[in-house]
Amino acid sequence: MTSMENRSAVKEFILMGITDDPEIQVPLFIMFTFIYLTTLVGNLGIVALISCDSRLHTPMYFFLSNLSLVDFGYSSAVTPKVMDGLLLGDKVISYNGCAAQLFFFGAFAVIESFLLASMAYDRHAAVCKPLHYTTIMTTTVCAFLVSGAYICGILTSSIVIGNIFSLSFCKSNIVQHFFCDIPPLLVLSCSDIYLTELIFFTLGFFNALCPFLVIFTSYLLIFITILKIRSAEGRQKAFSTCASHLTAVSIFYGTIIFMYFQPSSSHSMDTDKMVSVFYTMVIPMLNPLVYSLRNKEVKNAFRKAVRGQ
Repeated sequence: MTSMENRSAVKEFILMGITDDPEIQVPLFIMFTFIYLTTLVGNLGIVALISCDSRLHTPMYFFLSNLSLVDFGYSSAVTPKVMDGLLLGDKVISYNGCAAQLFFFGAFAVIESFLLASMAYDRHAAVCKPLHYTTIMTTTVCAFLVSGAYICGILTSSIVIGNIFSLSFCKSNIVQHFFCDIPPLLVLSCSDIYLTELIFFTLGFFNALCPFLVIFTSYLLIFITILKIRSAEGRQKAFSTCASHLTAVSIFYGTIIFMYFQPSSSHSMDTDKMVSVFYTMVIPMLNPLVYSLRNKEVKNAFRKAVRGQ
């Protein structure tokens, strides 16, 4: 069967959603609506605040504003369709709509991975080499790191989409998930998925493990530097910053590795759904709190923006 014939054979997919229990669908809709609105206001608010306040035009906040855009983007790729399914019971998604959802979600997830690595590198330069920070984290370097993250995300997602949607989906069109994701789509294929899984694991190694190694190395050097700081207050301040970032990194990479770095035959769809809720909805909502609301500079900028100063 050719690729075009495969496309004509499956016109749409049916998303099973998070639950079929009508008693909890409305409460879940209310909860996810709150989460999504918080994500929207929090992340877009950070972008607007950083853009308007010249005192926040530094490398750290440049990366943060891009991270906020990405968090909003990949939450928006999934959450509205989930809310639609819970409220209206619309579980049907077109073939092209499924491909588009997976493309944008995958691209934003990869971009986030590289942005987290860039932020770790930025913190390493600030803590370990403060005297050379301005010469290390120049505007050109920051633009290169962010541009590279977006390019890697778009290219990776394009390759994944090209491989997955060239497969034959002849077993069923029912996706045992609440959005179009790679593991539940591979389960539906009656094609040989060995090459597709090999390509995916190879891309996953580069786009997840390599940035993770950058983060691990950066923070290892940061901790070594912190231990050399004589001031207890200085150590506490530096450690607090690292702890917040490492918490978000641990959640992000922990869920990604759990979800994707295992053979498709070992996946439990119910477990995957619960884990997926964290990295598609909860993490994008928490990141503004983790990175910004505990930051005095952002708090001061917000107060001045509210006062109209």
